Order: sequence, then C-alpha cells, then structure tokens
Amino acid sequence: MQSKDHIFAAPIAQLGDFCFDQNVAEVFPDMIKRSVPGYSNIISAIGMMTTRFAQPDSRLYDLGCSLGAATQEMRRNLTQPGCRIIAVDNSAAMLERAASHLAAFKSEVPVTLTEADLCDIEIDNASVVVLNFTLQFIDPGQRETLLGKIYRGLKPGGVLILSEKFVSHDETVNELLIDLHHDFKRANGYSELEISQKRTALENVMRPDTPELHKTRLKRVGFQHVDLWFQCFNFGSMVAIK
Repeated sequence: MQSKDHIFAAPIAQLGDFCFDQNVAEVFPDMIKRSVPGYSNIISAIGMMTTRFAQPDSRLYDLGCSLGAATQEMRRNLTQPGCRIIAVDNSAAMLERAASHLAAFKSEVPVTLTEADLCDIEIDNASVVVLNFTLQFIDPGQRETLLGKIYRGLKPGGVLILSEKFVSHDETVNELLIDLHHDFKRANGYSELEISQKRTALENVMRPDTPELHKTRLKRVGFQHVDLWFQCFNFGSMVAIK
C-alpha cells in the first residue's frame, strides 16, 4: 500500500528547507506521482534509451537515485552482457528503501547502491548516465564540474539523460508554466497550503535553470549532440550524446 503524502498538509510554524529524510522517503512515490507531470513517461523512456545505448561490459549510473525507479527501469531493459548499475544518493533513508524495492524484483544485473555526494564520485567506463531531477539540487557553481566529470567518464556513443524542472527566460511564459503546474497539483488533491508550504521549503535548495543554460553548459563540457526530448509544463528531460 502506497503511503499518501501529507507532509505539508498542516500549518508548519518553523518551515525549514526541504530534505530527503525518512518522512519524505515514506511518501516519495505518491509525492512524485502527484507533483511531477510526465514523470512516468520519463522513467519509461529511460528504459527505452537503456536498450538503445547500453554497451557490453560497461557501467550505468543513476545519480540521485532516490528510491531507484530509474535504476529498476534500466535493469529491466538492459540487454547487453557484463553491465553493472551504480546507483548513488546522499540520503540514507532513500537508499534503504531503494534496496528494499530493488530486492523485490529478481534480476541478474548487479546493482551497487552508494551513499555519497555526487560531486565526490568517479564516473568510469559509462555507457548510460541518468540525472533524474537531481542537478537542480546541486550547488550551481558545481554543476558544470559534475557534468564535465560525467562527459569524461562516458564511453564514445554514451548518453546522459538529464531531467529537470525548468525556468523560462520569458516571465509571462514562466508564470504560466508555474500556474499550470500548481493546477496539476490541485487536480491531484494538494491543497493551497500544501502547495505554498512546499514551494517555500524548496526555495533555498532547488534552483532550476533554463533549458538554454542546460544546453550551453552541456556543449561547453564537450557534448556534441544535445536537445530537449520531453517537456510537460515546467518539467522536462534532455538527452546529451558523446
């Protein structure tokens, strides 16, 4: 039975920064389903791209793996021999539940769950790298360094799938996308209080970029083939091929 997200349902006097703690881990599937438009489409496409881009005897990385949804989809769609998935997150609570979820599905594909800061890990012999709504939580000054590390660790022909919440240069469009996202959350049962309190909690920890900045940054670190493949309101996903 999936736990319902009621984290911001009651007034919180001292609203701290959002963090991926035990409370969030318990309700994360419901939170994602009701908060991120197009999430299931992105997860499905990660599986499809795994089939297309995974290379024999290579590593696949899920950076910021949370409960392992992308990891599981990669594992389910991996057809090449000798591959290993490295799933990394800095939340022990998330990794504990990811281990439980992954154990529920039998697979011969080995998965290593690693608790670490993404900026501290090494990327090596990679054919597929996933940053699924993760980069937006990395310090802006460290984002290009992390992407450069990913590019250098990818094999020729390897792919980075980068999903993010976006902002628009056009203020009118930006406000429209925000409003549509809030409408999406209302339609999924979130109250005005929940929407407001979560937005405040995220302000200091999630700092999204424009799609244009993402493209510029990816090309600057070396990717030659970069484009947006999916967008729903202010959420989307990009593909970068080495």
